[in-house]
Amino acid sequence: MGTQTHISRPTALITGIGGQDGSYLSEFLLEKGYRVVGTIPDHNPANIDRIRHILDMIEVAEDDLFDQEHIESIFRKYRPSEVYNFAANSVLSASFHQPILATMVLAMGVTRLLEAIRKITPEARFFQASSSEIFGKPREVPQSETTPFHPRNPYGVSKVYGHLMAITYRENHGLYACSGILFNHESPRRSPEFVTRKITRAAARIRMGLERELRLGNLDSRRDWGFAGDYVRAMWLMLQQDQPGDFVLATGETHSVRDLCEEAFSHVGLDYRDFVAQESESFRPPETAQLVGNPTKARELLGWEPRVHFRELVRMMVDADLEEIRRTR
Repeated sequence: MGTQTHISRPTALITGIGGQDGSYLSEFLLEKGYRVVGTIPDHNPANIDRIRHILDMIEVAEDDLFDQEHIESIFRKYRPSEVYNFAANSVLSASFHQPILATMVLAMGVTRLLEAIRKITPEARFFQASSSEIFGKPREVPQSETTPFHPRNPYGVSKVYGHLMAITYRENHGLYACSGILFNHESPRRSPEFVTRKITRAAARIRMGLERELRLGNLDSRRDWGFAGDYVRAMWLMLQQDQPGDFVLATGETHSVRDLCEEAFSHVGLDYRDFVAQESESFRPPETAQLVGNPTKARELLGWEPRVHFRELVRMMVDADLEEIRRTR
């Protein structure tokens, strides 16, 4: 690691800074005194909505993960000591409709970043946002760092590629490259396309008389849901270790979509059964099997464990959605 850089002020480069994870990590690193540089694919306002409140404290550059020269120019300009890669369309269903685009961003984008580090800032430490979708149809429950990969969608396949490429650069080029195998992590900044936010937003809007019904797919589908703000802390901890390694970041607990509905609606004094309709055409093909992470390694080596639990997370999201409605009415 560049000692002089860290004695003064470390620079962190965050690709996809405008997403949920990028925004929380930015706040976390600013509090720790980092110079934070973020990249966004273009200047669409949606790419900066989540970081608008800290724009005067960070630097933002437009990236192009299809252009190696452009990526390398960013590395030459900012000389980051830590790189966090969140560049992705994280809506899983979109990868079925645009599998080639998903592969270009999620797979080749990782390779281009690692190649830029190898050539320009080989001392930089690299975090790859991997995903529980690399397990897809898991051979064991819960899943750990040694569980075999069995992705079942283009998103998961592309994430496996990025995960293995980080290992390849670590083992063949000596880079400090590691992957956080992220299980579902949510927050009030989650996009409305995700079922968690879809539910909390609907509960708030129904409570305020703006909607009357919420239509969902399989209510018995279970997920390992944690708070995004907890997970970015683990990402940072991964890059502070003496040796790079891969870690499952998860709560180790699962809850059903039905549990989430019950928690969200009861928080605003409603019974979800009066408002939630289940429709078979919304079932996701193929329905992912039981994905639940074993975070033992992260707990033992990083000293990390989630601080926000399921009920608190759901209520936090509902409260934020209520506040947004009141603010914009």
